[in-house]
Amino acid sequence: MTSSAVSIEKETVISERPHTFLRQTDGEDNGSIRSRFQSMILEMQESVCGALEALDGAGKFKEDAWTRPGGGGGISRVLQDGAVFEKAGVNISVVYGVMPPEAYRAAKASAADQKPGPVPFFAAGISSVLHPKNPFAPTLHFNYRYFETDAPKDTPGAPRQWWFGGGTDLTPAYIFEEDVKHFHSIQKRACDKFDPSFYPRFKKWCDDYFFIKHRSERQGLGGIFFDDLNDYDQEMLLSFATECVDSVVPAYIPILEKRKDTPFNESHKAWQQLRRGRYVEFNLVYDRGTTFGLKTGGRIESILMSLPLTARWEYDHKPEEGSEEWKLLDACMNPKEWI
Repeated sequence: MTSSAVSIEKETVISERPHTFLRQTDGEDNGSIRSRFQSMILEMQESVCGALEALDGAGKFKEDAWTRPGGGGGISRVLQDGAVFEKAGVNISVVYGVMPPEAYRAAKASAADQKPGPVPFFAAGISSVLHPKNPFAPTLHFNYRYFETDAPKDTPGAPRQWWFGGGTDLTPAYIFEEDVKHFHSIQKRACDKFDPSFYPRFKKWCDDYFFIKHRSERQGLGGIFFDDLNDYDQEMLLSFATECVDSVVPAYIPILEKRKDTPFNESHKAWQQLRRGRYVEFNLVYDRGTTFGLKTGGRIESILMSLPLTARWEYDHKPEEGSEEWKLLDACMNPKEWI
């Protein structure tokens, strides 16, 4: 089978967003998890973008809607060079395709679930990365997704698999402990509504996932992260994912309101750019979502939306011990319990 046969078909940008990205065979109002997850991410894209535009006060999101010949599509929204945000992206996608084994490995965290051949799939998700201009205002990332895989055509009777994944994480250049505690408390509150074991379990998972191996440090100060989650009722997990996305604005906007106008100098900006270099390294080397998108021929502008406009690399840079920059690096190397 050629590589093109196991990739998602090339996208087509369209002038108006469709009513739904679901295939007709999935139904639009049948109450399926596919349909309800699509409705949730569309609503959340609207609400998050509205809150970000209101905070920025100057920038507006540029929207691109796109579809794929094989079914599905997405809406990419990006705000660049605003008053508060250097770059902010909030994307949704609802896609169908057939993924090669290397893409399946990127999609599934568990090595026990690996499959040798191409796998038909359905995937829907919302993904966002927010890079403020001010070095004292942290970057935020969140991503929540729902996957289903079908049996290959030559494997009749094999069961369909499904799972939820996602997380919300904070990546500051400077530590304000009250900000980090606020952020983590909102994550814990969302988790505790469903299972008190979720926050400690998903907080550790987040610290482990966002580890930059070649640097022996984490990308940021964590949050929550989970994947391959299917050992609970689908209804409960859909509600949990919805609660997590709904918690983004109250977790992040109050921090930005406090930090977006903080005075800074060139050295503060240079440190922010160095930390963004780490962000780029993780996303291009280790992030499974980026790998999955690239391996399945996904829309490149949407996949790389997460990268900042600017970043910096300096040879053998080491912050002075005891400095605010050193404190951030120490926290990235030695994860803490913030609440």
